[in-house]
Amino acid sequence: MLPFIPSPIEFEYHSIFRAVANKSGRMQYYRIARGKKQQRISKNEFSDVYNKANIIAIKPIQNDSSLAPIQMDVYVK
Repeated sequence: MLPFIPSPIEFEYHSIFRAVANKSGRMQYYRIARGKKQQRISKNEFSDVYNKANIIAIKPIQNDSSLAPIQMDVYVK
């Protein structure tokens, strides 16, 4: 597992983009606007954000299984 050390300071962000694996191992992607519910998005939209947006933080989502895919929250401004 990757060690995750939370930031001791708060930071401003506009949205969180989340990539997680469901129980069958298939990846699902979500957008969470600040103060709103998560909304499912396409893999292409997540990929565009990851490659082109102003990312200010990436938080790995820990999973006990060593075979789990990489899961993360991407904070953008």
